[in-house]
Amino acid sequence: MMINSKDQHTGEPVPPDQGRRKFLTSTAVASLAGASLSLGLVGCNKGAAPAAGGGGDASATAAGGATEIDYGKYEVHPGKLDTYYVFSSGGHSGDLRVRGLPSGREIRRIAVFNTDCMSGWGYTNESKKIIGTRPNGQLNYTTGDTHHVHQSYSNGTYDGKYIFVNDKINARIARVRLDTMECDHITELPNVQGFHGIFPDKRDPVDDKVNHTTRVFCGNEFHIPHPNDGRDLNDPSKYFCLFTCIDAETMQPRWQVKIDGNMDLVATSYDGKLACSNQYNTENGVHYEDMMAAERDACIFFNVARIEAAVAAGKSFHIGNSKVPVVDGTKAGNKDPKTALTCYVPVPKNPHGVNVSPDGKYYACAGKLSPTATLIAHELVLKWFNGELKEPRDTVVAEPEIGLGPLHTGFDGKGFAYTTLFLDSQIVKWDLDAAIKAFKGDKSAKVVVDRVDVHYQPGHGFTSMGETKEPDGKYFISDNKFSKDRYLPVGPLHPDSAQLIDISGDKMLLVADHPTYPEPHDSIIVRRDIIKTRQIYNLDEFPLAVKSPKDCRVERKGKKVTVYLTSQAPVFGLREWTVKRGDEVTIILTNLDKVEDLTHGFAIPSYNINFVVHPQQTQSVTFIADKPGVYWCFCTNFCHALHLEMRSRMLVEA
Repeated sequence: MMINSKDQHTGEPVPPDQGRRKFLTSTAVASLAGASLSLGLVGCNKGAAPAAGGGGDASATAAGGATEIDYGKYEVHPGKLDTYYVFSSGGHSGDLRVRGLPSGREIRRIAVFNTDCMSGWGYTNESKKIIGTRPNGQLNYTTGDTHHVHQSYSNGTYDGKYIFVNDKINARIARVRLDTMECDHITELPNVQGFHGIFPDKRDPVDDKVNHTTRVFCGNEFHIPHPNDGRDLNDPSKYFCLFTCIDAETMQPRWQVKIDGNMDLVATSYDGKLACSNQYNTENGVHYEDMMAAERDACIFFNVARIEAAVAAGKSFHIGNSKVPVVDGTKAGNKDPKTALTCYVPVPKNPHGVNVSPDGKYYACAGKLSPTATLIAHELVLKWFNGELKEPRDTVVAEPEIGLGPLHTGFDGKGFAYTTLFLDSQIVKWDLDAAIKAFKGDKSAKVVVDRVDVHYQPGHGFTSMGETKEPDGKYFISDNKFSKDRYLPVGPLHPDSAQLIDISGDKMLLVADHPTYPEPHDSIIVRRDIIKTRQIYNLDEFPLAVKSPKDCRVERKGKKVTVYLTSQAPVFGLREWTVKRGDEVTIILTNLDKVEDLTHGFAIPSYNINFVVHPQQTQSVTFIADKPGVYWCFCTNFCHALHLEMRSRMLVEA
């Protein structure tokens, strides 16, 4: 039940609007029932009672007004800094966002798979080299769909070195340096479509001395024929997905695993031994009804050391022109647990999300079509690989019913899990130990301990430092897919809504709404002391740097002209320069200012040129001077009292 709120100006009660929740819930149930899949919403235990321990009505929480909330304690006053960074994927905007918490203030947008006319990402030669270009110099791709963001690790916690993010549309993985918060590498995965889940490892599976990230694991959602070159178009038996391992430093693929079914999200163990992915469409169907035929799907586990031993032993094959070794991880090829590379743990149909508890003991696999969360024990998965368990399903230690549409789970380090419920528009707090007891038959175990309404239809949810060994149990963010009436109307496109929940007490407190530009999918909350950024570049990092205004010049080699230029507020190093129509012009610009926050811009009208250079940074652009005339080149980033006068002339002779 949602409790009436009051209009902040009139003080009059405002009735709750349950329309969207009722619509989405009822239509979801109806569509599932129409496909003979209504069992997905009641779990495998047909006719079961509500979740053990109940959890009570959402109105019992402070969000319903039962407890007075001091909203002021979550404010960040002018001149004060936030306690946490939040790094979020931008969804189909193709970027990565940085916000402060608890304020929710957006601090930075990092261009990754998108082009950005503010920074010049996708326009400068340096960014084009990272994104990748065709023989004609045009970008390989100008779109992207970022879904999942995860930092590199040391000793089981974030080390502030890198963030990795995926592009679901074009199967690319990007790495962002956290000292400058700029992308430094993008790699396209071979023979993959629908690259969704991503997660770095936390230590080496064999060498205990290597206790930091060296690999990044990548899921694969859409199965295709291999090689995908026009053959076997209508033969789904030839379709399969690939699980990919990327080297965290070189950003090159190490190996791939052929598997049954489609993969969604990815998680990794704290000991480095296992990676896993929740799966749907284990039927390998190509149409909706074919994908929903089986009673269960799976969470697939990968034995990293065995896979790498198989690759080293040459027990692999290649697909098409790819040089990446591929090993067989299908069920048919891994029947003996003692030699198996993979383990398929059956879970309720169509799971969405798998997350590891901070103590490394459990994997929580959310049900989505089942009102359950499946808890899988890490120790038992290892035992299965050792041949000590009969069935993969024996690794499951709990499967509590927690609500409708469970998707993603966060942990507080105090023994509680927090799962988003898409259909119920709620966050549910549940007790891990109680869930295990209930699974063993203890009917007195109280699994669900609290619920809170969110607005509306939450997707991802995550706790502060919850995906490390250092969770602090302070905050949970619910990334909601619909905002409807929560913000001022801005036309048909509504913002998404990130709602901040205080989880430090027994009851969850909904304390803030933060609008987000569509459409973040996943985020992590990181303590601010972990992130160490640079404010000024080192001039010597750039081989093309123009280190003095005296070095400004124009060089010609046939039809190719290079302009060496400096910027130092409020002047550019050359007042004007002359080129000829048809010349290929490269402008190399170095910002010689050493003052923090003194960024310069550089734009040329009619030539589609605009980019920035930060203090001591060098960037370059190349274009054809195909329009004769006078073109004022000017600074686009305010830098000085004489900012408007900071310009130069490009003279293009006919």
